[in-house]
Amino acid sequence: MICLLALSAGVSVPGSGQADFSRVPGVIIDHSPAVTRQYIGSPSLAVLPNGEYVASHDLFGPGSTGDRTHILVSQDRGKTWSRRAEIIGQWWSTLFFHRGALYIMGTSRENGFTVIRRSRDAGVTWTEPRDARSGLLIGDGPYHCAPVPVVVHRGRIWRAMEDQQGPRGWGRCFGAFVMSAPERSDLLDAANWTRTNRIGRDARWLDGRFGGWLEGNVVVTPQGRLVNMLRVACDDDEERAAIIEISDDGMVASFDPSAGFVPFPGGAKKFTIRYDRESAHYWSLANWVPLARRTGKPAATRNTLALIRSRDLRSWEVRAVLLEHPDPIKHGFQYVDWLFEGDDIIAVCRTAYDDGMGGANNYHDANFMTFHRIEGFRTLTTKLP
Repeated sequence: MICLLALSAGVSVPGSGQADFSRVPGVIIDHSPAVTRQYIGSPSLAVLPNGEYVASHDLFGPGSTGDRTHILVSQDRGKTWSRRAEIIGQWWSTLFFHRGALYIMGTSRENGFTVIRRSRDAGVTWTEPRDARSGLLIGDGPYHCAPVPVVVHRGRIWRAMEDQQGPRGWGRCFGAFVMSAPERSDLLDAANWTRTNRIGRDARWLDGRFGGWLEGNVVVTPQGRLVNMLRVACDDDEERAAIIEISDDGMVASFDPSAGFVPFPGGAKKFTIRYDRESAHYWSLANWVPLARRTGKPAATRNTLALIRSRDLRSWEVRAVLLEHPDPIKHGFQYVDWLFEGDDIIAVCRTAYDDGMGGANNYHDANFMTFHRIEGFRTLTTKLP
């Protein structure tokens, strides 16, 4: 069963209509009306040992400062949420709990430096990345990322990133790499982190249609090796992911274009992959595009969210449609970050939806962050459109 709850509210913003959230799927965590020109991005989710859920998002768009992340918390398993903190100088970030502390890792601003912060009071206060000893991990910028998984494997902690130091232009500029540090080290000390080489776009790949890759997931393969599995930009309906191999010592990344591109439902949009030992499957929540809705521009179609799974990271099966709306122009369920919780998946979503105030600016410029609980995900199936 999919838990789709909704909060109602009656607030208004000058120049807009009366708020009506009654049709918004899920539990509303935060709302930013389109009139503010500040759009909700980069949802991330962590669970603390005391059971609290902590979520984060940034605000992008022409009305934003391009450097602020909000921290929100739920003490009742996602039913209600409240604001806990605002971080200035944090962007495109992943929340994760590690060895007694809450961390947030991303960039210092839109297209900024690579930074990490630590909180020892459940997200109320955070360290400041002033230098290489306090969380400024890479300071030569610009860098790019998203709320992607942080993985502990073979005594190290791993995360994917991209630089933007290639040829100018979105997609063309991204160079994919993976960072890692000993799991028991001080994660705020840049000296403890190592990085692979960076692999940029080759315009010859995919018969000259490869636009670039981004927002990679560090994943442990069934053979115990590490890979970086990335979103692929390519304007055709055959959505794909790319699999970059990572050496055991975390120093060398390599890519074979003849075997490294794999079919992936929703692969033209950001996704998160996690492994579930009980089912022996990898799972993701992705913006799969049903056959009847394909237009050759899959990256711009985000109005369907599907539950997908794979045994080997190379062959993926669409199991269920979780959220959908017939309109792809002003509706989207995207950039979903999620975690396993027993038999359920808990998720936070960047949601573009009707709010009684003109709705979202468009499918991309989301006006909500919403929370969702997917009950009994291992056996959940729905009829596919």
